[in-house]
Amino acid sequence: MPNTININKKINKFNKTIEVSGDKSISIRWVLFSSLASGVSKAKNLLMSEDVMAALNAVKKLGINYKKSYNILKIYGKGIEGYNYKKNLTIDCKNSGTLGRLILGLLINTNHPIRLIGDKSLSKRDFKRVTDPLSKFGAKFKLKNNKNLPVKIFGSSKLKPINYYETRGSAQCKSSVIFGGMRTNGTTFIKAQKSRNHTELLCRYLNLPIKIKKNKNNDVIKIKKITKIKPINYHIPSDISSSAFFIVLTALSDNSKLLIKNVNINPSRIGVITILKKMGVKISFERKKTYKGEVIADIRILSPKSIKAINCPKNLNTGAIDEFLVIFLVAAKAKGISYFKDLSELNQKESPRLKWGNYILNQMGVKTKLTKDSIKIFGNPNLKIKNKIKIKNYLKDHRVFMTSIIAALSFGGIWKIYDKDSINTSFPNFLKILNKLSK
Repeated sequence: MPNTININKKINKFNKTIEVSGDKSISIRWVLFSSLASGVSKAKNLLMSEDVMAALNAVKKLGINYKKSYNILKIYGKGIEGYNYKKNLTIDCKNSGTLGRLILGLLINTNHPIRLIGDKSLSKRDFKRVTDPLSKFGAKFKLKNNKNLPVKIFGSSKLKPINYYETRGSAQCKSSVIFGGMRTNGTTFIKAQKSRNHTELLCRYLNLPIKIKKNKNNDVIKIKKITKIKPINYHIPSDISSSAFFIVLTALSDNSKLLIKNVNINPSRIGVITILKKMGVKISFERKKTYKGEVIADIRILSPKSIKAINCPKNLNTGAIDEFLVIFLVAAKAKGISYFKDLSELNQKESPRLKWGNYILNQMGVKTKLTKDSIKIFGNPNLKIKNKIKIKNYLKDHRVFMTSIIAALSFGGIWKIYDKDSINTSFPNFLKILNKLSK
């Protein structure tokens, strides 16, 4: 089958109800926590993407079995010290930065060196940001170019707690150190910029010895060594990052309505909602509830008559870091100039996303002004595309692919988008849901 998508017409108006795939961040964390649990953990609606499969295969290599039956996946945990550290072990994290960075925190007590590898995209990403703090526990690391994968970890049986100051707003770095603290006698102290808190919420739900104090600009976290984790039965909610593509498609499609069911609207993840509402997109939450510490709701979207430009407050960046590419598309249709700043973290993702966002907009005929960490987008409410556009060689970044699809369906033009299989890392049924909206 061809690995390209050709789109040459806009989507028609729609009024639909959909449900998107399970939350990727929670799915991977559920796998890792369950691998440490004493007993059998069960998950419904686990995201069965390549990233999550990489996590499942990683814990299997560590001696933890799993079994899938219909929509239920079971992990047979052997306890907090249940990993089997074999000699000459290699763990392939594929495209998953979440897996690669988090699992290092769990491996700092390995008694045999373990090698972590990844695909071409993941191998370009910065792992020094987690190996530096983890080395303070007592583990040692050998990285390619002192920064990249492959990385070899040499564990220690004499781990000591650390004080760690996380300044990037990276949930992956914070979570990796939390996992390291779970392996270590004494109290590990973390002062972290605001970021996703799924790891902390799972720790709280499991009654693990974690204390969290929330300040205006940071969280102070104290974590002690874990001796036992109970099995975790979890119905994984839908992913807000996956939902964002359909929220934006609705916002950019005249006279359209959409209801997305059972979405995780964790306050640390809904920067995209806050930003789009400031731009005039009509979004509301329905049937709101709390489940195992996470906030879940149905999201209703109505396409607005007009879109306003935004000078985006930088305090919203962390909560929308994975959604900025599609937010840029909304800015392209806004009346006025939108400004997004302090976005250097965007270029630490699967591809240099700030550059790719700018490239897509320029291909669409949108005027921009780009710096190394900011972008100005000169919006055009009457934007229509008639030219031919090709999107390729983007390191198979799934968000670049999906953003390009949304752009083509929203603005027209003749698009050829390569590497369709890139969506398998995070959202394999993306195109299937799009087809439902098109009917």
